[in-house]
Amino acid sequence: MKTEEILKGLDELFPDARCELDHRNNYEMAVAVVLSAQTTDVSVNRVTPALFARYPDAAALAEGELPEIEQCIASLGLYRNKARAIKGMAAGMMERFAGEVPDNMKDLESLPGVGRKCANVILSECYGVPALAVDTHVHRISRRLGLAKPDDNVLETEKKLRRKIPRERWIKTHHQMIFFGRYLCHARRPECSRCPFTAGCREKNKNLPGK
Repeated sequence: MKTEEILKGLDELFPDARCELDHRNNYEMAVAVVLSAQTTDVSVNRVTPALFARYPDAAALAEGELPEIEQCIASLGLYRNKARAIKGMAAGMMERFAGEVPDNMKDLESLPGVGRKCANVILSECYGVPALAVDTHVHRISRRLGLAKPDDNVLETEKKLRRKIPRERWIKTHHQMIFFGRYLCHARRPECSRCPFTAGCREKNKNLPGK
């Protein structure tokens, strides 16, 4: 299947795909992204209003007591690790970046809890930097649609997507692929009857009528 066909299909399916993490500024975006690891955006959006009311900026979060931060996000999976990560991230922002979210990959990845995927999301959402964050949805979709090989790791998948997809489309396509994986091409029981890519899909266990 040609990349152009996939991009056209994604445009038709999800023309208005966007980030679904609620945030009002770069600080809130960075925290929400770290909290979203292995957790749905809906779950993150449930806890962040109270979290941000209590810790409205990096300075407040850096000085927060760990048990109190944990209490704010206790409904999330891995909440203890995530509490340490966001507190550490905030402390790093205060110590080295005047409380601001860094605007480059190197500095972002130097912060606790911020890996390459999170950094790519922050760069694209906060600063409009073209980036292709490969989360579980994007990784799965890329392999199923032949944009990456079945045994490619996350970094290999990102490199291939960056080569195949026009740079000016990276942010848009990233959101569209997430929507596609979140709302149609599920890891289990994908809705293949609604999918325009079924003929070229590499998924062996297609969920089609009569199967």
